[in-house]
Amino acid sequence: MTTKTVKRKPKRRSWLQDWRLYTMLILPVAFYLIFCYKPMVGLVIAFQKYNMFKGMWGSKWIGLENFQFVMKMPDFPIALQNTLWLNFLGLIAGFPVPIVLAIMLNEMKWVGLKKVSQTLLYLPHFLSWIIIGGMVLQIFSPQTGIINALLLKSGLIDKSIPFLTDGPHWQATYTLVGVWQSMGWGTILYLSAITGINMELFEAAKIDGANKMQQIWHVTLPGIRSTIVVLLILNVGQMMNISFDRPYIMGNPQVQDYCDVLSTFVYRAGITNSQFARATAIGMFQSVVGLILISAANFVTKQLGEDGIW
Repeated sequence: MTTKTVKRKPKRRSWLQDWRLYTMLILPVAFYLIFCYKPMVGLVIAFQKYNMFKGMWGSKWIGLENFQFVMKMPDFPIALQNTLWLNFLGLIAGFPVPIVLAIMLNEMKWVGLKKVSQTLLYLPHFLSWIIIGGMVLQIFSPQTGIINALLLKSGLIDKSIPFLTDGPHWQATYTLVGVWQSMGWGTILYLSAITGINMELFEAAKIDGANKMQQIWHVTLPGIRSTIVVLLILNVGQMMNISFDRPYIMGNPQVQDYCDVLSTFVYRAGITNSQFARATAIGMFQSVVGLILISAANFVTKQLGEDGIW
């Protein structure tokens, strides 16, 4: 019996087959290289006595002096503590809310009400913090705020509640406003994850006699567990980062010790005083600690049997 050898045609390289896809990647890759990675070269000024006239390569190298100077400033520990505490409050209060809302929206049977609810929930995410700050002032102001006016008129309280002028009250207001502003955007992510669950699992649960709460607990939540874990890790990694506009707009001198965070501290101690090297040192410190936090959260997640993000 003779066997014939069949000559196979050499396979084309994958990059030649998918050259259109690789061509589409040129623009996003170029964007990240130019606007995200190229500016990282500027981190070198954190280790210099930066002089804008001499430039980045002509300034004197001073090592870690900028980091030491910043960390010895009396306002730095306060700003660091407030950053961690406000982010922790936002994580505890805000992380479960989009999950609950997504499950509630998914269980709605009236399509019209579901669409209206989704629109109302998403809308705050697209509002500027300038607009939200004005709304907060109109609603929570101790003298002219709507809430205090209604409570005083109804006789439920004897004096105005200092939502914006007392430290603990301001932190609670800050946290709740942040939850309201971001919960709709998080709901989108969890709704998309819920729609990816195999509907046959729900049918099987119904056949086994599971009620609605049991279906949510044993089918819906396990189905979106990977999404919850990934978003939790990312949120933990952002514990050192906090936006500038939100605490700057909602804060005031009466709660300075409670609203001063690293972003406002950088603006006040670095940018306004033209101390760009010190401002860069603080930003680098935030990034390094954030990397440590997200790596630790990912490690713990893997130890508990989850996939993590890498």
